[in-house]
Amino acid sequence: MRMLMTVEMDTDKANKAIAENKLGEIMMSAFERIKPEAAYFGAKDGRRTAFIVFDLKDATDIPSVAEPFFQALDVKIDLIPVMDVPEVQAGLQKYASK
Repeated sequence: MRMLMTVEMDTDKANKAIAENKLGEIMMSAFERIKPEAAYFGAKDGRRTAFIVFDLKDATDIPSVAEPFFQALDVKIDLIPVMDVPEVQAGLQKYASK
């Protein structure tokens, strides 16, 4: 299932990771594991935030997706199932046919 994961980073932990030149390593290591369809970075609620779209194959994969961020950056994570336009259209067609 396609998911949007928002990763809000603790400012002090992210500052330390940046100062130690480790933030990129943390992100790339996580991305190798989850193979994101897309990843964007910005600020949310005043915190550095990654917005990551990826395919969650099974709910049991959530710990392996989230733990690296929790361990390294003391983050707040939200996982939201999302659809692209063709998927929304297919879902609406399915709804209309019932």
